[in-house]
Parts: sequence; structure tokens; C-alpha cells
Amino acid sequence: MSLLELRIAADYRGKAQVLRDVRLEIEEGEILGLVGRSGEGKSTIAAAILGLLGLKGGVCRGEIFFRGPGNGSNMDLLKLPNAQMRRLRGRHIALVPQTPLAALNPTLRLESHIEEAWRAHAKSKPECTRLMESVSLPSTREFLRQYPSSLSAGMAQRFLIALAILHHPALLIADEPTSALDTITQSDILALFRRLNRERKIAILYISHDLASVASLCHRVAILQRGEIVESGPVEEIFHNPRHEYTRRLIAAIPRLPELEFQRVPD
Repeated sequence: MSLLELRIAADYRGKAQVLRDVRLEIEEGEILGLVGRSGEGKSTIAAAILGLLGLKGGVCRGEIFFRGPGNGSNMDLLKLPNAQMRRLRGRHIALVPQTPLAALNPTLRLESHIEEAWRAHAKSKPECTRLMESVSLPSTREFLRQYPSSLSAGMAQRFLIALAILHHPALLIADEPTSALDTITQSDILALFRRLNRERKIAILYISHDLASVASLCHRVAILQRGEIVESGPVEEIFHNPRHEYTRRLIAAIPRLPELEFQRVPD
């Protein structure tokens, strides 16, 4: 039984068929890359899974099955009441957004961000030391008393990842998480995702237009074009033997694809 299995279509007001019969599966502990150019519908899929598409004026149809906490039965996220979806969102399904500094409240200290995120799903006091250490950030009181404006983009992204894993979610949705970062910081963030996946068994839906990062991080990849999945499979197979013309064009557009050690699907 997959951790997440969806078959959806989606529209926005004034824009029909943004997604058309999109089918995806994510296994427990797997990193699935979702690739496509801007405007193909990648972030719409993320918003649909999180139950946030309506806030953007969108409507989603179909089914999104998520295996419940404690290996429970599958639940259709599209049929859940808002209150139940709020209990899942952030606790069992978490998000790392694209622009780290814009996602943080500039008027709240870092420690307040952690406390607010913790209180949304728990009543005890959060353990900040291990949390900060898990994303290679300082755990000192001086650091946690800072405001987001004092952070670099890379540190802000690490902090957002810390907030996302605070409740040990089963699924982490990373929506273009390295697009605002320099090359070295991108590499560091990818290494962090890889470690969290390996050590905590967190499944990751990694949304990106950066094929090189997808090749180095993900176990499988799905190619999205005009609201449809046109090709999917193990990363090594897709990159070495793409079948769809759109996939071949995406790969050909990379100036130079370095020799990469592809991820292996976990046992």
C-alpha cells in the first residue's frame, strides 16, 4: 500500500484543465521528483495534496489517498473535513516552500516560529536543541532570539526544513526548495534532504525544474507537461533512456549533465 496515491484533475477560475488525469504514487521512504517547466502545474499538485488549492481559487477533482497515521487505512484527502485536514497538514504532511525568507514572519523571533508550529499539534514544550542540530543550525538562545531578517537564504531554508520536520511527518513536500539559493548552498540543502530521508525515513515529493538536482537526489521521477504526467520511472532509467520527446528536450537543454551517483529505491 503506497503512502500517497492520487488521481486528480484541477481547474482555476478562468483557466480550465490545469491538471488533467494526473496519477502519482509515493512509497514510504521514497524521494519522488516532479519535473516540468514553470506553469506546467507542479505547484498545483502540491497545493491539492495539502488541501490548499481552494485558497488559490482552484478546484480539484478525483482522489488523493494518504495512508493514515500508524499505518492506518487510506483516507481520501479530498473528502476530509477542513478540521481533520488541518490536523494532518503540518503534522503528517509538511511543506518546504520556494522562497524561505518570504515564508517566515519578519515580526517573530525564530523561537516563536518553533513554538507556534509546535502548538498547532502538541501541548508540551518543543525540544529545540536536537531540532536545530538535525538541520545543522545553532541551537543557542542567542541564535533562536534572532529575527528572520538576520538569516541568509540558506539558513532560512534550513530553518524552514526544521519547522517542516518538527512533528516527524511521513511526507515532506519540497516545492522548488533550492531555486532561491546559490550553487553551494543548493548542494548543502540537497545533502540535508538526502540525510533526512535516509535517517528519518521521510518520504519526499521534490518539485523542481532543475534536472541535475533531481538526478542526484531522487529515486524516481515523474515528468509533467501541460497538466499531464507524460513519463515516469526510476531516475537512472529516465535520464539514460527517455522515451517521451518532452523528456528528451528537457534533458538536452541541460548544458552538461555531470556523472551522477543515482539514488537507489529503499528496500
